[in-house]
Amino acid sequence: MQLQQLRYFAAVADTRHFTRAAQREHVAQPSLSQQIRALERELGAELFHRARGHISLTDAGEALLPLARRILADTETARREVQEVAQLRRGRVRLGAPPSLCASMVPDVLRAFRDSYPGVDLVVHEDGSQDLVRVLAAGELDLALIITPLVGQAPALTAYELLREDLVVVSSPDGPAPAQGRTIRIADLRGRPLAMFRRGYDLRDFTLAECRAAGFEPVLGVEGGEMDAVLGFVRAGLGVAVVPGMVAARSGLRTTPFAPPGLHRTISVAHRGDVSPPRAARELQRILRERMGASGAAGAGGGAGQPP
Repeated sequence: MQLQQLRYFAAVADTRHFTRAAQREHVAQPSLSQQIRALERELGAELFHRARGHISLTDAGEALLPLARRILADTETARREVQEVAQLRRGRVRLGAPPSLCASMVPDVLRAFRDSYPGVDLVVHEDGSQDLVRVLAAGELDLALIITPLVGQAPALTAYELLREDLVVVSSPDGPAPAQGRTIRIADLRGRPLAMFRRGYDLRDFTLAECRAAGFEPVLGVEGGEMDAVLGFVRAGLGVAVVPGMVAARSGLRTTPFAPPGLHRTISVAHRGDVSPPRAARELQRILRERMGASGAAGAGGGAGQPP
């Protein structure tokens, strides 16, 4: 049984005329009649009483007609649903991002995406970069903004570099400046209490590694928070913190840049390497690259290149 046969059957039932039904379906009348006959043979019953100048439904035809209309209606609904998703009138995209990016550039990116695709649902998972990598590899996200290169054993992800972000030191406006000059060196943090992020947070690992590379173990005045909590600790005078420059600019805290060559982190957008992201995710990826200033491609776990 073919959908075309059901459409022809419904057209004859509506018009009670084979020729007019063929005209409505834009098909030659002999072809329509042939398809109706094929349907009757498959069902093992005649669907129409065929009298000269008069066509009427048989009992079998009466039984089939509501079912045929329902099948055709469901088919049209399915066609529209798929087209709406394909044309991004509907759908869903799941984005993972660290709190520092959720507090800075991600809202503007999502606003631009929503303006273009208002029917697509946005789901944001906020977490540290290392945790996002695990969630992304498990298939629970379509895209994730992560810090690259990945530390340790990385799953099979493909990552594209978006930008290099400056890191700065923030301190309480009411407290002493963290350095005598206009810039600071990582060595200047020796002996200074730090407001430190929770374990598994990429900025924690980065700051600890830089301090140890400079030959000292940092003093942790308070630890365990996410971005908002750490900024609050700094504001309360519990320590200074190393944070992204874009976050510092919105924090209201005293900001001190690092002396040249400075400290930076690389932000990339990643997806699973074994599957292509859905179209909505690919569109969000495009907007991310446009808004965050794509500056080349970087591979994570072996994947590299231009986005699909």
